[in-house]
Amino acid sequence: MKLISYTYENATRYGILLDRGVVDVRHCMDAAPATINDFFALACGNTALMASMAQRAATAPAVALDQVSLLPCVPRPSKIICLGVNYHDHAAEGGNKVADYPTIFFRGPSSLLAQGGTIPIPAISTSLDYEAELALVIGKTTRNVSEAEALDAVFAYACFNDATFRDYQRKTTQWTVGKNFDQTGGFGPHLVTADELPPGCVGLHIESRLNGKVMQSATTTDMVFHVAPTIAMMSACMTLEPGDVIVMGTPAGVGYARKPPVWMQPGDTIEIEIEGIGVLRNQVGLSSAP
Repeated sequence: MKLISYTYENATRYGILLDRGVVDVRHCMDAAPATINDFFALACGNTALMASMAQRAATAPAVALDQVSLLPCVPRPSKIICLGVNYHDHAAEGGNKVADYPTIFFRGPSSLLAQGGTIPIPAISTSLDYEAELALVIGKTTRNVSEAEALDAVFAYACFNDATFRDYQRKTTQWTVGKNFDQTGGFGPHLVTADELPPGCVGLHIESRLNGKVMQSATTTDMVFHVAPTIAMMSACMTLEPGDVIVMGTPAGVGYARKPPVWMQPGDTIEIEIEGIGVLRNQVGLSSAP
């Protein structure tokens, strides 16, 4: 099943994405939760509910995608946990050692961007890089879960572009500032429920294309820390809540490691594609913010 978050008729909604458009979740289940985060908590692991929703969606009224405004797949996660240096080839291109524990940083919700949105370049920086990444969404409250049971906590997966202003990333030993400029984290094009993908999304092709040119091309098998161990490690430290997002790092081919470096420019189109999930597409433009 594919799901999106969107606004329609001045209201924030979420629903099931079909070829003919989006079906509001309220047409697919009785007493649907008001937020998609609460929906995850109700639906994660509930195969009977998901089957019933799919059956009802098949005959329910749909709204064409060009009539809605897309939002990031999860508009307001309580946490966005990101892994750095989590592909062997990316570690090598940056001269980094593979550690025995993942490099972790956080993003905030204001850094997220929907499918089709424009990444704004502000006046204070021009070193905007792309990073093709797999994102997962936690479906149920999870604490101290074992690696063997960790995948039960995943509701869905999506593409993510961890777009980064490299000069600001390197202003401090922590990467937070360079990773949290407004509307830089492309998150889409939709959620794909975990049952439609290989466990932990192992073995999927992941690729970025800048103006149609392939910049990164790899497989998720090359991750240093895969989905299940990552969830186990994070849940040992903090409670993972429905709607939390974990972004799993990027493979080699990023702009800063190229000679000369390649930075995204106004007018560019950046695409992130993951096998079985889809293509996340965003434009790049100048920021209109003062």
